[in-house]
Amino acid sequence: MRARLMDATIECLVERGFAGTSTTLISGRAGVSRGAQLHHFPTKNALVVAAVEHLTEVRGEELARAAARVPAAHRTRDVVRMLGDHFASPVFVAALELWVAARTDPALREAVEPLERRVGRDTHRMTVQLLGADESEPGVRELVQATLDPVRGLGLAATISDDTRRRNRILDQWARNLDEALS
Repeated sequence: MRARLMDATIECLVERGFAGTSTTLISGRAGVSRGAQLHHFPTKNALVVAAVEHLTEVRGEELARAAARVPAAHRTRDVVRMLGDHFASPVFVAALELWVAARTDPALREAVEPLERRVGRDTHRMTVQLLGADESEPGVRELVQATLDPVRGLGLAATISDDTRRRNRILDQWARNLDEALS
């Protein structure tokens, strides 16, 4: 039942945003009675905080699966494209909804902030590993972060319109620049 509630919460966040997500909508989508949902999660924030933790796990698993599929040839381009796809995925959209809501909701921010720091560190570490980057070299850590921040921004742009072709052109150029800078 908990997994169904978590999945339904994420689906509602993606489809309706934080403001359009209600516990009634979530319990209905999860096929759980309102009473059972309220027993486990008495408020929307309690449910959303649990979903944040669940979402953190889902994002980590999704990234790990995508990273495992990155081929050895054209490695940098494929790593950067994989990151671009992740940050344009429904899971990222759900996380984005929580970020925006957490900006003005202190209780939600308290739950979201440490989890997002963990996701950020894990994503950075995974990117370093996939690129075979040596962070003991001056500037390499910043180059990896200079990859992740714009990719996240391109994911944000993808929430408004499908700009996959534009995003891929930008990511391909960045991969060429990154290859040159890292070699």
